[in-house]
Amino acid sequence: MKKTWSWSVFISPFMGQPMETILETCRYAGLSAVDGTYRFFQSHSDSEMDEFAEVFRNGGIRIETFHLPFTSADDVTSFYETVRRGAVDRIRTWMEKASRMGASVGILHPTTVGYNVDVEGLDAYLKQLGKSLDTLLPAAEKLDFTIAIENMLPAQGGRFASRPEHFTAIIENFAHPNLGFCLDTGHALVAAGPGKAGEFLETMAPRLVAFHLADNAGDRDSHLAPGHGLVDWDPVFRKAAEIQFSRPVCIETPPFAAGPDYTPHAWKQMIIDTNAMAENALQSS
Repeated sequence: MKKTWSWSVFISPFMGQPMETILETCRYAGLSAVDGTYRFFQSHSDSEMDEFAEVFRNGGIRIETFHLPFTSADDVTSFYETVRRGAVDRIRTWMEKASRMGASVGILHPTTVGYNVDVEGLDAYLKQLGKSLDTLLPAAEKLDFTIAIENMLPAQGGRFASRPEHFTAIIENFAHPNLGFCLDTGHALVAAGPGKAGEFLETMAPRLVAFHLADNAGDRDSHLAPGHGLVDWDPVFRKAAEIQFSRPVCIETPPFAAGPDYTPHAWKQMIIDTNAMAENALQSS
């Protein structure tokens, strides 16, 4: 098996740095893209976002994926219609902004609250998600943009999208070419434990359009760099190669190094280390 992807990182740890500095660090680290987020760009005007995208594009770094808003007000499965409709409006606006910057995939938290799906009912969440997708998917089509639903942390034990079977239900209810999944490895480990975290990977694999790689000890979403926690990485990299994943794979962590102002060398070393883990996994398959 061969590695079919390049690497990206999430842009949040660079907040406050000049864009030229961020670009040079990304190039030095050997990245092909960055994972944007509304939090990083929410204080930017449209013209400033256009300039940022152009500088990065000219420097050989794409803004390939973009994390859409995920505050408590951005709950696209809220049972309160005022909240849900407001969330859809904001998500759609940021889809447009992300697309304008060159992103082709938007990462969507399907809920931003922690209510237990066993109490509220899975069907109730699917109904509300369907209402939101009825608006968001036509908008995605026009933008040539894919919405990637991310697996969630369990919160009080049963949050929507914190179990593999929730994604089975999404697949069964919402088949659309502009709808896919984003696997968050750290969320999967906390939600399912070491023995079952791989079930997320298997369930989501046919529709995976994005990865958020993060490690942890299984007790919290500590966003450790890959290889510094308990995530079983071999199946992740093998599955990515098996499905011939060709987009940049995002490492959604800072380097395992002294921060918060991580050096360019620290970013480069994280890419080297993660790439070596991937190559070893593929060579031993």
